Amino acid sequence: MHREPTVSLEDYRILVTGGTTGIGRATALELATHGAHVLISGTDPQHLKDALESFANAGGKVEGILADLGTKEGVLELFAAVDERLGGLDIAILNAGIAEKGPLVEMSHEVCNDIVNVNLSGYISCSIESLKRMKGEGGQIILIGSMSAEECGKNSATYVASKSGIRGFSKSLRKEVNPLGIRVSLIEPGKVGTDMQEGSPEEQEKAEQELTMLTSEDIARSVMYVLTQPDRCDVVMLQIRPRLQEI
Repeated sequence: MHREPTVSLEDYRILVTGGTTGIGRATALELATHGAHVLISGTDPQHLKDALESFANAGGKVEGILADLGTKEGVLELFAAVDERLGGLDIAILNAGIAEKGPLVEMSHEVCNDIVNVNLSGYISCSIESLKRMKGEGGQIILIGSMSAEECGKNSATYVASKSGIRGFSKSLRKEVNPLGIRVSLIEPGKVGTDMQEGSPEEQEKAEQELTMLTSEDIARSVMYVLTQPDRCDVVMLQIRPRLQEI
Protein backbone atom coordinates (compact mmCIF):
# COMPACT_ATOMS: atom_id res chain seq x y z
CA MET A 1 0.00 0.00 0.00
CA HIS A 2 1.99 2.99 -1.30
CA ARG A 3 1.46 6.34 0.38
CA GLU A 4 2.83 9.84 -0.01
CA PRO A 5 1.99 12.69 2.37
CA THR A 6 -1.61 13.72 1.83
CA VAL A 7 -4.55 15.09 3.72
CA SER A 8 -6.94 12.75 1.92
CA LEU A 9 -7.82 9.35 3.32
CA GLU A 10 -10.51 8.63 0.77
CA ASP A 11 -11.15 4.91 0.28
CA TYR A 12 -9.11 3.99 3.37
CA ARG A 13 -10.81 1.43 5.59
CA ILE A 14 -10.03 2.25 9.20
CA LEU A 15 -10.93 0.67 12.53
CA VAL A 16 -10.93 2.79 15.70
CA THR A 17 -11.50 0.88 18.93
CA GLY A 18 -12.81 2.88 21.84
CA GLY A 19 -14.13 5.28 19.23
CA THR A 20 -17.28 6.48 20.99
CA THR A 21 -15.67 8.89 23.48
CA GLY A 22 -12.50 10.88 24.11
CA ILE A 23 -9.43 10.26 21.99
CA GLY A 24 -11.10 7.59 19.87
CA ARG A 25 -14.10 9.75 19.04
CA ALA A 26 -11.93 12.75 18.13
CA THR A 27 -9.72 10.52 16.00
CA ALA A 28 -12.65 8.96 14.16
CA LEU A 29 -14.00 12.43 13.39
CA GLU A 30 -10.61 13.59 12.11
CA LEU A 31 -10.29 10.52 9.87
CA ALA A 32 -13.82 10.83 8.52
CA THR A 33 -13.27 14.53 7.81
CA HIS A 34 -10.43 13.46 5.53
CA GLY A 35 -12.68 11.02 3.66
CA ALA A 36 -12.03 7.69 5.37
CA HIS A 37 -14.54 4.87 5.87
CA VAL A 38 -14.35 4.32 9.63
CA LEU A 39 -15.73 1.63 11.93
CA ILE A 40 -15.76 2.54 15.62
CA SER A 41 -16.36 0.29 18.61
CA GLY A 42 -17.50 0.99 22.14
CA THR A 43 -19.37 -0.59 25.02
CA ASP A 44 -22.04 2.00 25.88
CA PRO A 45 -25.12 2.21 23.58
CA GLN A 46 -25.79 5.88 24.34
CA HIS A 47 -22.17 6.87 23.73
CA LEU A 48 -22.27 5.03 20.40
CA LYS A 49 -25.52 6.73 19.40
CA ASP A 50 -24.20 10.17 20.34
CA ALA A 51 -20.94 9.62 18.50
CA LEU A 52 -22.57 8.44 15.28
CA GLU A 53 -24.93 11.42 15.32
CA SER A 54 -22.00 13.80 15.74
CA PHE A 55 -20.30 12.35 12.65
CA ALA A 56 -23.27 12.99 10.36
CA ASN A 57 -21.62 15.85 8.46
CA ALA A 58 -18.00 14.70 8.76
CA GLY A 59 -17.49 13.94 5.07
CA GLY A 60 -16.43 10.31 5.20
CA LYS A 61 -18.49 7.37 6.40
CA VAL A 62 -18.58 6.23 10.03
CA GLU A 63 -20.29 3.11 11.32
CA GLY A 64 -20.29 1.64 14.80
CA ILE A 65 -20.59 -1.55 16.83
CA LEU A 66 -20.83 -2.46 20.50
CA ALA A 67 -18.14 -4.96 21.51
CA ASP A 68 -16.35 -5.92 24.73
CA LEU A 69 -12.73 -6.14 23.64
CA GLY A 70 -11.69 -7.65 26.94
CA THR A 71 -13.13 -10.94 25.66
CA LYS A 72 -12.28 -13.19 22.73
CA GLU A 73 -15.94 -13.20 21.70
CA GLY A 74 -16.07 -9.41 21.59
CA VAL A 75 -12.94 -9.19 19.46
CA LEU A 76 -14.27 -11.76 16.98
CA GLU A 77 -17.61 -9.93 16.77
CA LEU A 78 -15.76 -6.71 16.03
CA PHE A 79 -13.70 -8.18 13.23
CA ALA A 80 -16.70 -9.92 11.72
CA ALA A 81 -18.11 -6.39 11.46
CA VAL A 82 -14.82 -5.19 9.93
CA ASP A 83 -15.22 -7.80 7.19
CA GLU A 84 -18.90 -7.09 6.63
CA ARG A 85 -18.94 -3.29 6.83
CA LEU A 86 -15.46 -2.26 5.71
CA GLY A 87 -14.75 -5.17 3.38
CA GLY A 88 -11.13 -5.24 4.49
CA LEU A 89 -8.76 -3.25 6.66
CA ASP A 90 -6.04 -0.74 5.84
CA ILE A 91 -5.46 0.89 9.23
CA ALA A 92 -6.25 -0.12 12.81
CA ILE A 93 -6.22 2.48 15.59
CA LEU A 94 -6.23 0.49 18.84
CA ASN A 95 -7.39 2.81 21.58
CA ALA A 96 -9.99 1.09 23.77
CA GLY A 97 -9.03 1.21 27.42
CA ILE A 98 -10.22 1.47 31.00
CA ALA A 99 -8.60 3.04 34.04
CA GLU A 100 -8.93 2.49 37.77
CA LYS A 101 -6.74 4.11 40.41
CA GLY A 102 -6.02 3.26 44.01
CA PRO A 103 -3.61 1.30 46.20
CA LEU A 104 -3.15 -2.17 44.75
CA VAL A 105 -4.07 -3.83 48.04
CA GLU A 106 -7.50 -2.19 47.80
CA MET A 107 -8.09 -3.25 44.18
CA SER A 108 -10.20 -6.32 43.51
CA HIS A 109 -8.86 -9.19 41.42
CA GLU A 110 -11.76 -8.68 39.03
CA VAL A 111 -10.97 -5.01 38.39
CA CYS A 112 -7.26 -5.74 37.87
CA ASN A 113 -8.10 -8.54 35.45
CA ASP A 114 -10.48 -6.26 33.53
CA ILE A 115 -7.77 -3.61 33.14
CA VAL A 116 -5.27 -6.12 31.77
CA ASN A 117 -7.85 -7.86 29.57
CA VAL A 118 -9.04 -4.67 27.89
CA ASN A 119 -5.87 -2.55 27.88
CA LEU A 120 -3.34 -5.23 26.94
CA SER A 121 -4.91 -8.54 25.93
CA GLY A 122 -7.49 -6.67 23.86
CA TYR A 123 -4.72 -4.84 21.98
CA ILE A 124 -2.92 -8.11 21.32
CA SER A 125 -6.08 -9.87 20.10
CA CYS A 126 -7.07 -6.94 17.89
CA SER A 127 -3.55 -6.86 16.45
CA ILE A 128 -3.76 -10.56 15.58
CA GLU A 129 -7.03 -10.07 13.71
CA SER A 130 -5.81 -6.87 12.04
CA LEU A 131 -2.66 -8.57 10.74
CA LYS A 132 -4.71 -11.40 9.25
CA ARG A 133 -6.52 -8.82 7.12
CA MET A 134 -3.41 -6.82 6.21
CA LYS A 135 -1.20 -9.74 5.22
CA GLY A 136 0.11 -9.19 1.73
CA GLU A 137 -1.70 -5.85 1.47
CA GLY A 138 0.42 -3.56 3.63
CA GLY A 139 -1.25 -1.53 6.29
CA GLN A 140 -0.67 0.18 9.60
CA ILE A 141 -1.45 -0.42 13.25
CA ILE A 142 -1.36 2.51 15.66
CA LEU A 143 -1.50 1.67 19.33
CA ILE A 144 -2.58 4.41 21.73
CA GLY A 145 -0.59 3.85 24.89
CA SER A 146 0.12 6.26 27.71
CA MET A 147 2.94 8.27 29.23
CA SER A 148 2.00 6.36 32.37
CA ALA A 149 4.46 3.77 31.06
CA GLU A 150 7.13 6.45 31.43
CA GLU A 151 5.91 8.08 34.64
CA CYS A 152 4.94 4.89 36.55
CA GLY A 153 2.79 6.95 38.91
CA LYS A 154 1.69 5.93 42.37
CA ASN A 155 -1.61 4.11 42.96
CA SER A 156 -2.04 3.00 39.35
CA ALA A 157 0.16 -0.12 39.27
CA THR A 158 -2.14 -2.31 37.17
CA TYR A 159 -2.89 0.45 34.68
CA VAL A 160 0.83 1.23 34.41
CA ALA A 161 1.54 -2.47 33.89
CA SER A 162 -0.96 -2.63 31.02
CA LYS A 163 0.45 0.47 29.31
CA SER A 164 4.04 -0.71 29.82
CA GLY A 165 3.00 -3.98 28.23
CA ILE A 166 1.67 -2.11 25.19
CA ARG A 167 5.04 -0.35 24.86
CA GLY A 168 6.97 -3.63 24.81
CA PHE A 169 4.41 -5.32 22.57
CA SER A 170 4.62 -2.49 20.05
CA LYS A 171 8.42 -2.60 19.86
CA SER A 172 8.53 -6.35 19.30
CA LEU A 173 5.60 -6.46 16.87
CA ARG A 174 7.12 -3.74 14.72
CA LYS A 175 10.25 -5.84 14.19
CA GLU A 176 8.10 -8.81 13.23
CA VAL A 177 5.80 -7.20 10.68
CA ASN A 178 7.81 -4.27 9.32
CA PRO A 179 9.49 -6.51 6.70
CA LEU A 180 5.99 -7.46 5.53
CA GLY A 181 5.18 -3.85 4.69
CA ILE A 182 3.04 -3.32 7.78
CA ARG A 183 3.87 -0.36 9.99
CA VAL A 184 3.40 -0.34 13.75
CA SER A 185 3.44 2.93 15.65
CA LEU A 186 2.94 3.72 19.32
CA ILE A 187 1.48 7.03 20.49
CA GLU A 188 1.85 7.78 24.19
CA PRO A 189 -0.19 10.78 25.35
CA GLY A 190 0.26 12.50 28.67
CA LYS A 191 -2.76 13.75 30.59
CA VAL A 192 -5.72 14.24 28.22
CA GLY A 193 -9.11 15.74 29.03
CA THR A 194 -11.46 12.75 28.68
CA ASP A 195 -14.05 10.90 30.75
CA MET A 196 -11.21 8.71 32.06
CA GLN A 197 -9.77 11.67 33.94
CA GLU A 198 -10.86 12.93 37.32
CA GLY A 199 -12.46 16.36 37.46
CA SER A 200 -15.45 18.03 35.85
CA PRO A 201 -15.44 19.22 32.22
CA GLU A 202 -14.98 22.75 33.53
CA GLU A 203 -11.96 21.73 35.61
CA GLN A 204 -10.47 19.90 32.64
CA GLU A 205 -10.99 22.91 30.37
CA LYS A 206 -9.21 25.08 32.94
CA ALA A 207 -6.30 22.62 33.02
CA GLU A 208 -6.12 22.71 29.21
CA GLN A 209 -5.94 26.50 29.28
CA GLU A 210 -3.21 26.30 31.93
CA LEU A 211 -1.21 23.93 29.67
CA THR A 212 -1.35 21.03 32.13
CA MET A 213 -3.76 18.91 30.09
CA LEU A 214 -4.13 18.00 26.40
CA THR A 215 -7.35 17.77 24.42
CA SER A 216 -8.53 14.67 22.57
CA GLU A 217 -8.19 16.65 19.33
CA ASP A 218 -4.45 17.06 20.02
CA ILE A 219 -4.04 13.29 19.90
CA ALA A 220 -6.29 12.97 16.84
CA ARG A 221 -3.96 15.36 14.98
CA SER A 222 -1.01 13.27 16.13
CA VAL A 223 -2.63 10.19 14.63
CA MET A 224 -3.01 12.05 11.34
CA TYR A 225 0.66 13.04 11.48
CA VAL A 226 1.70 9.40 11.84
CA LEU A 227 -0.62 8.24 9.06
CA THR A 228 0.44 10.81 6.49
CA GLN A 229 4.18 10.15 6.52
CA PRO A 230 5.74 8.94 3.24
CA ASP A 231 6.71 5.31 2.81
CA ARG A 232 10.35 6.05 3.61
CA CYS A 233 9.40 7.31 7.10
CA ASP A 234 8.37 5.19 10.06
CA VAL A 235 7.17 6.86 13.25
CA VAL A 236 8.07 4.23 15.83
CA MET A 237 6.94 6.03 18.99
CA LEU A 238 5.45 9.46 19.53
CA GLN A 239 5.18 10.90 23.04
CA ILE A 240 2.97 13.91 23.60
CA ARG A 241 2.54 15.63 26.92
CA PRO A 242 1.04 18.93 28.05
CA ARG A 243 3.76 21.57 28.12
CA LEU A 244 3.58 21.97 31.87
CA GLN A 245 2.98 18.36 32.89
CA GLU A 246 6.02 17.01 34.70
CA ILE A 247 6.80 13.42 33.83
